[in-house]
Amino acid sequence: MNPFELESRTRLVFGPGALSRLGEIARELGFRRTLVVSDPGIVAAGYAAHACAALQSAGVVVTTFSGFDHDPTSAMAEAGAAAAREAGVDSLVGLGGGSSMDCAKSIGFLLANGGRMPDYRGYAKAKQPLPPMIGIPTTAGTGSEAQSYALVSDDVTHEKMACGDKSAAFRVAILDPELLLSLPRAVTAVTGYDAIAHAVETWVTSARTPASDLYAREAFRLLDSHYERVLANPKDLDARGATLLGAHWAGAAIEVSMLGATHACANPLTARYGTTHGVAIALLLPHVVRWNGPVVGARYAELLAATGRRASEAEAAGALAARLEALAVAGDLPRGLRSVGVPEADLPVLAAEAAQQWTGRYNPRPFDGAAAQELYRAAYA
Repeated sequence: MNPFELESRTRLVFGPGALSRLGEIARELGFRRTLVVSDPGIVAAGYAAHACAALQSAGVVVTTFSGFDHDPTSAMAEAGAAAAREAGVDSLVGLGGGSSMDCAKSIGFLLANGGRMPDYRGYAKAKQPLPPMIGIPTTAGTGSEAQSYALVSDDVTHEKMACGDKSAAFRVAILDPELLLSLPRAVTAVTGYDAIAHAVETWVTSARTPASDLYAREAFRLLDSHYERVLANPKDLDARGATLLGAHWAGAAIEVSMLGATHACANPLTARYGTTHGVAIALLLPHVVRWNGPVVGARYAELLAATGRRASEAEAAGALAARLEALAVAGDLPRGLRSVGVPEADLPVLAAEAAQQWTGRYNPRPFDGAAAQELYRAAYA
């Protein structure tokens, strides 16, 4: 059993209509001039306007920033920090999917410390604490609102950098399932599958702890039982709430456990071909589970038991992988690397890149370039 410390830095506010409390919460935190960071889709949906109105009703001066896309880069964060400095903001709100929240944290790093995002790659590189921030997810996906890391891409290499600091944790996370009711089915599918992968991977990493076990088990239970339900009925508010909370707990598990080979193999696909992250995850996760089976079969059996399924240690990896494949089918997610245009000749290069990803070192079965190539070949057909 690994030793651990657990400190809850983020207050959680959950429930339908919780967004209406944004102004009240901001006032409690002393917000006076705030930058609301939300992607163009969230702006178009009207959610950013609702957030701004709630803040303004509490006397907070609001500036908005949406100059980034689904994969925020260091340059995009720098543009946001410039807008924040010009407006003289003292606080930030990240409203949207993982990209919005990661961009808000990245802006926080630069606003408080200057420089560029590569300066903060790793953990505790910030000399000054980030300004206070509130995170409001609009997808049941990354769980970024529960984490003290910002994921941002290098402008040149497109490699994802993890930049962490204890002050990068949101002071408050507002989880309002009503914000997910209009989410397109395709977005629900890819973000939800990413959250499922977070629960599965954090459950077996070499860094897992009793705390991450609590989060990962409950995350998988909620997501496994509600993912298909919310795909079938997008207006099911209870199901939306369950997946949102499941994604949050999975994000909290990452904070105290880390991820594994699935994410190590998925990231090069996004960097090289622009493969949507959740799609890349779905292409690889079942194969990683089968590959890890000889090492953590008993753990997979425990995870299945949390959903009422029974399997022996020897059968558990196969049973879990089959369930994960069924969930991918339910989400109409692609099957096989060939189907998303990955050239077979690129597999050795991808494997070398995957072996350099930081998450691979936490995989329960030792992971290197040869292992990555084996996994890519299994996922290729």
